[in-house]
Amino acid sequence: MTRIISHVPSLAGPLLRMHFHDCFVNGCDASILLDSLPGLPSEKESIPNLSLRGFGTIDLVKAKLEQACPGVVSCADILALVARDVVVLTHGPYWDVPTGRRDGMISVKDDALSNLPPPFFDATRNLYQFFIPKGLDAKDQVVLLGGHTLGTSHCSSFSDRLYNFSGTLMPDPSLDRQYVPRLKTKCAPGDTRTLVEMDPGSFRTFDASYYRHVAKGRALFTSDETLMLDPFARDYVLRQAGVASDGRYPAEFFADFAASMVKMGNVQVLTGAHGQVRRRCGAVNQMYI
Repeated sequence: MTRIISHVPSLAGPLLRMHFHDCFVNGCDASILLDSLPGLPSEKESIPNLSLRGFGTIDLVKAKLEQACPGVVSCADILALVARDVVVLTHGPYWDVPTGRRDGMISVKDDALSNLPPPFFDATRNLYQFFIPKGLDAKDQVVLLGGHTLGTSHCSSFSDRLYNFSGTLMPDPSLDRQYVPRLKTKCAPGDTRTLVEMDPGSFRTFDASYYRHVAKGRALFTSDETLMLDPFARDYVLRQAGVASDGRYPAEFFADFAASMVKMGNVQVLTGAHGQVRRRCGAVNQMYI
């Protein structure tokens, strides 16, 4: 992973996001990695997952592990370990990753759409509809969204906030007025290709600086900016924003992020006789009778 991230640092964000997208859809079972079958589109083809990158990296890691110890390390464990490694390699915290997950055998396109928290929902709706049912609480939400310190987003994920918020044909009033024109120069109406840094100036470094943007009204997503409407989340955002502004080491955020990642990585895991350890992450092992 050190070699991969040193050559392609932009993969850190997508590889971290891939673990989130796996765990939120029927648990951390590597169903996000399964390829579609004829007439059976997989999670990869769902709209929220079309922008994911890094599948080749996971395949490369899996191939090397299969050479060294065949049938031992699951693809679900690889996703969790790679997510931790990209955080460490971008100067974020280290944590011990519990292993022993097994891989699921089913991946359904529509399951991703109904289980992943959309960027255009408000934080409270996402909390009660997506986080709490998975055993994650309000603190996990505000902490895990701090992972947006890494990576980029397509304009299409937030363009409604620039041009037609809630059908008003106006920008979202919670967006910093001075930031809107800058975003509009990057994202024309209908732009589906351009990428914008989620944490400008620090999008390849894992730190607490993303919270500064949320505090200033410069978060790209409704799901993130509306954290400021909840007293607990607002206090957390402002506290981390202050740490980042002062240039201090984000000890609280780093410890919290590590804890929430372990917690998320334990959502609906398959162990024991459930699932399997895939030989190749994109396909279920053939069963011979």
